[in-house]
Amino acid sequence: MSVDRLPVPIQVYEEDWRDKVRNEEVFCAFCSHAADSGQWWTQEQIKYAQDAAIAHVRKRIHGAMKRDASSWNLRQRRDSFLRITMKVDDRPIQVSVPSAAGEPMRLKITCPACTCRYAVIGAAFFCPACGHNAADLMFSQSIAGIRNALDALPGVRAAIADRDTAETTVRLLVENGLQNAVTAFQRYAESLYTTFPSMPRPRRNAFQNLGEGSDLWDSATGKRYADYLDSADLATLTRMFQQRHLLAHTQGLVDADYVARTGDTAYRLGQRLVLRDTAVRECLALIEKLAAAMAASVTANTNPKIG
Repeated sequence: MSVDRLPVPIQVYEEDWRDKVRNEEVFCAFCSHAADSGQWWTQEQIKYAQDAAIAHVRKRIHGAMKRDASSWNLRQRRDSFLRITMKVDDRPIQVSVPSAAGEPMRLKITCPACTCRYAVIGAAFFCPACGHNAADLMFSQSIAGIRNALDALPGVRAAIADRDTAETTVRLLVENGLQNAVTAFQRYAESLYTTFPSMPRPRRNAFQNLGEGSDLWDSATGKRYADYLDSADLATLTRMFQQRHLLAHTQGLVDADYVARTGDTAYRLGQRLVLRDTAVRECLALIEKLAAAMAASVTANTNPKIG
């Protein structure tokens, strides 16, 4: 499993792939894009595989160069008039999570429409066989999958021998968990909002912005997010959504807009976020609380069928 945000890693049970998935139309579990079964190795995926292979070779060479530099430096006499030392600069290393460590993160799903069985790592919203989106089921399973990934972090640390590489991988997985959590909420909120057909269609990803999403929800139901969450919880969720925005758009570097929107003075401008798995778990709990209240409001207002 890659820690980069590539298309959702997915596996379909062999017999279901044979009996239920049509070669001429396979759906992306993340966005529902449809293509024939031979077109799912995108250029981005191929390039990633090539880059990962090259990164593995570079890592081996880099390690050998650092050992040689260390050996050379140890041989230099401290009392010498002329002393030459060698330094090998560290560079970012592309890391894939070992399969054994990634297994606990795998979320197993059965489509309620066609009973196709598949497994994903990360968030998933659509059945690869029929494209069905059961909004409430996919939301709850996506949140469960993120929790599975966080629970697996000790195994990731244990599976990667190099301590720095292990901690970098864990950091990326935690950050990915927050981004998937916000996306899961966005997809579910969009699905709930569509049960009010008279409402104007929101802009793309509007529900990733809590302020804008609350305005839309108020227009549809007469309720704002503040009616569901107390001020402290809403402030926490606002901070987490803004941190996701930084991860997605500024590589996690704090900007003035983040400070203005959150009032978070724990960071200086230009400082990088430090995200803990405990914070992501708190965000998941608040997202679930907000989503449940929104679903209850939909039922009270329209009594529709969701999904």
